[in-house]
Amino acid sequence: MKVFITGGSGYLGQAVIRALTAHGHTVSGLARSDAADRTVSALGAEVVRGGLTDLDILRKAADDADGVINLAQHQGPEVAEIGLAAATAMLDGAGDRPYVHTSGTWVYGDTTGVADEDSPAAPPALVSWLPGSDAQVLARAGQGGRPVLVMPGVVYGGGRGLIEEFYAKPARRDGEVRYIGTGSNRWAVVHVDDVAELYVLALGAEPGRKYLAAADQAPTVLEIARAVAEANGIPGKVASITLEQAYEQMGPLADAFALDQQVTSARARAELGWRPAARDVLAELAGA
Repeated sequence: MKVFITGGSGYLGQAVIRALTAHGHTVSGLARSDAADRTVSALGAEVVRGGLTDLDILRKAADDADGVINLAQHQGPEVAEIGLAAATAMLDGAGDRPYVHTSGTWVYGDTTGVADEDSPAAPPALVSWLPGSDAQVLARAGQGGRPVLVMPGVVYGGGRGLIEEFYAKPARRDGEVRYIGTGSNRWAVVHVDDVAELYVLALGAEPGRKYLAAADQAPTVLEIARAVAEANGIPGKVASITLEQAYEQMGPLADAFALDQQVTSARARAELGWRPAARDVLAELAGA
């Protein structure tokens, strides 16, 4: 297939392009800057210059492809409106060909036990707009489209991602890893290479399906903090902060980091044959 991808120059997007190429697909990737252009080109993908607000470009790129993977998210107060308009343009261009859209586990809020795709949404304010947007995207399945939703947990691996940005980097600066509250809350996490494989598989999914992407192991935040401290040469140097302090340091993202989540990816395994690698998440985060 020829697959058009947005967000291809980003952390997850680069892994998805590598996975697509490894499976024999060709890729065209949206790039809104010279730096993004260089990154996408270096991965062997054809560059489509533009951004999420360039609806005609998105529609044509989707029309020119055999499938679409949308990873990009607008940064700013109009995130919901711009994201849905971009998705609609690509769905229009894709027609009856696969369109894979990105959501995330955070839409389920604090989970009671282990959540699956049919659990009720209870998102924090940061992603309060996502369930409605997701529903509108999936509704296109009833109009001849082939939308599919991939919902990753906290993506890690390769020394990048949210754990690196908001835990490891501050630890190297401050000499300790700071976590919210008691640290007993659990995170649904997934390795970047594993979730990249799921995006490739999702191109062949039935229209209207949702797939959670998370490792079987859901470590506590305290366990993650200790592993990050170990990896950064400050073993045992962890400290609790209040949610109010976390707001000062992280902004609205603090609400998401304070969630207590366990989810199952049984549907992706059963329906798509997704087989994430056997991993010890904490050992990987500790640099073992």
